Amino acid sequence: MKITKRSIWYFTVFKLPLVYISGIRISEINEDRVEASVRLRWINQNPFRSLFWAVQGMAAELTTGTLLMREIEKQKKPVSMLVIETKASFSKKAKGRIRFSCEQAKDAKDLVQKALSSGDGQLHWFTSVGIDESGDEVSRFSFYWSVKSKSA
Repeated sequence: MKITKRSIWYFTVFKLPLVYISGIRISEINEDRVEASVRLRWINQNPFRSLFWAVQGMAAELTTGTLLMREIEKQKKPVSMLVIETKASFSKKAKGRIRFSCEQAKDAKDLVQKALSSGDGQLHWFTSVGIDESGDEVSRFSFYWSVKSKSA
């Protein structure tokens, strides 16, 4: 499957329905980065009327995972990927539309190529930053991804 905004939309509808229901959508995919956005709504808010931390985490993970999925798809070889560890920090109440972006496309490409050439599992931290409508950072998520060739 070619990784596009539309293919990720289908993927979330059928494989990750909570991502779809909570309103997370990929807003941009290009050679350098992936961006997802989510607007605060009744379905995804916490009791303090801000975006629930888990919704922020899903949006952030989707950006990092999409970068890896795109690089794996380009290689046309079986590769597995798994989040090993995650870290998060919150700096401001998340209200309105929040955009999460991961700009580590080169790291994703290098990681997948290294996993395929070595046959060993490779690990790398990918970070996605959430920015609100006024341009302020609201949260930062880091995911420690493991990537391994399935043919090894």
